[in-house]
Amino acid sequence: MREYKSKVKPVELEVNQMDHAAKLFQGWQETMIWSCMQGVMGNVFADSVQDPVSAMAVLGDFCFLAGVHSCEMLQFLQNQKRRNFRIMIPQHQGWADLIESFYGERANKTIRYAIKKEPLVFHQEKLQAMAERLPDGYTMKQIEEALFWRCRQVSWCRDWVMQYENYALWQKYGLGFVILKDDEPVSGASSYSGYKGGIEIEIDTREDCRRMGLAAICGAKLILECLDRGWYPSWDAQNQWSLGLAQKLGYHFDHEYTAYEVRDF
Repeated sequence: MREYKSKVKPVELEVNQMDHAAKLFQGWQETMIWSCMQGVMGNVFADSVQDPVSAMAVLGDFCFLAGVHSCEMLQFLQNQKRRNFRIMIPQHQGWADLIESFYGERANKTIRYAIKKEPLVFHQEKLQAMAERLPDGYTMKQIEEALFWRCRQVSWCRDWVMQYENYALWQKYGLGFVILKDDEPVSGASSYSGYKGGIEIEIDTREDCRRMGLAAICGAKLILECLDRGWYPSWDAQNQWSLGLAQKLGYHFDHEYTAYEVRDF
């Protein structure tokens, strides 16, 4: 990794300052950016409060880089040392080239799959039928307070709830369903993050319980509950498996885009 001497220290924007950075993210259909811009969760950093030309929205493992590419932004993020893993999404090639130069071999270039945001696309009868296919011996529960805190303690499924700093925030912006066997979580569909009007879906299944259709069952249940609440269940696919599951549930593919998985922050 190259070391840079910062010329301009990025500043964290407050909610009433977000409008100044909004133009840099304009047209970017990522709900995690919306979460940050609305002040629900996450943070927005910029090179200036009043007239920014570079900015980044940071939520959980994700970092969205917008505007003029800036090594000061990456150095600032590096200095935070809050995580040992980031998924960095460049708005354009300038940011991509800088990520590769700055992080070197620690930046793994990947392809992710954006899903169209179509609120009226879902076939609720089909989803209801899918949600009712729970195998014998399994139960499904909505994530309420006891399950919320329990999931935070289980390494493979803590992302279902981890971006919500407390249960009060979860009650306002979170939603999820967990499938259990012998009272242990084995699969779940939940909100990785929330924003005013919807959630970003996170689905995972314990390794020994995969290929049983459990992800589709709890995913269908989560989408139905979102629709009942008037929320949009946004989906972004990390890989072809996630894309296939999304399409099975009624979503449509939009486009591929580049991301970088960076380790050892």
